[in-house]
Amino acid sequence: MATEFANPLATEYQLMNSSSQIDRIPDDLEKSIRFAGARLTQAAGILLRLPQEVIAQAIVIFTRFWIGPEGGSLVQYGAEEVSAASIYLVSKISSYPKSPRSVINVYSYLRTLPSTFVEPNSLGKEDLESYFVSEGTYQSRRAALFAMETQILKILGFNLTTVLPYKLCINYIQTLGVFNQPHAPELVKRAFAHLNTALLSHQLLYMTHQPPWLATAAIYLAAKEEGIKLPEVNWWEFFDTDVEELGFLVCAFLDIEGFAAGEEEKWGKRKVPMTVEEVEDELEKRRILDGGN
Repeated sequence: MATEFANPLATEYQLMNSSSQIDRIPDDLEKSIRFAGARLTQAAGILLRLPQEVIAQAIVIFTRFWIGPEGGSLVQYGAEEVSAASIYLVSKISSYPKSPRSVINVYSYLRTLPSTFVEPNSLGKEDLESYFVSEGTYQSRRAALFAMETQILKILGFNLTTVLPYKLCINYIQTLGVFNQPHAPELVKRAFAHLNTALLSHQLLYMTHQPPWLATAAIYLAAKEEGIKLPEVNWWEFFDTDVEELGFLVCAFLDIEGFAAGEEEKWGKRKVPMTVEEVEDELEKRRILDGGN
């Protein structure tokens, strides 16, 4: 596989030994917080009017931060502050930089929402435009934002390189000669939707699979769903994807919706803990329910 299409992938050891796991954060809680943090990053990016590719890179950086024993622990860092710093850092190195004040106002607004599971596209930008924190709050949160930005850079070894599968997806569809079919726009839209949803995967698909594999699986599944005929050969092999990886990713894409529904049912009207203090409170509640053990 060409190196320009490759990302550094997490090893099985890193996946099984995150800092949070070492600090005895329950696996289900860690997955819930990572999922909610990715959704929070998506929502913030939408409110900041960032392009999806910038939002996607921020979610990847947010997710990488927690991987392996060298990564950040939920005992030490809040998912909300890591999310905010990821958006700020990635936007700063893109063509769409956002000011610290804009980022802080957006995250402060999102914190006032009644549920973790508000759909990002339903958020009111009009309400946000009139929402500002006090100057004292802004100064303290700006300092925290800058400090968290530094921690992300240190933990990731200053390597923010992220190859995303969106352009590959378009190139592959062109190569397959599908654009002359009537439903080609629907294919592209559906494939991109799968790639966006995969950013939220509890199986960390962007950490474990290369962009060509993700793009190929998104096209394969979208074509099935839209009833679009693809070449009757093993075309995925041409894009460096074997049939086992293809099958796994298709199943993983389909599994995300069920996981998300389970999370919404599990937490209900409660908010997923997104700060260190909230994680401590959640762990204490679980200890009490477990008889103090």
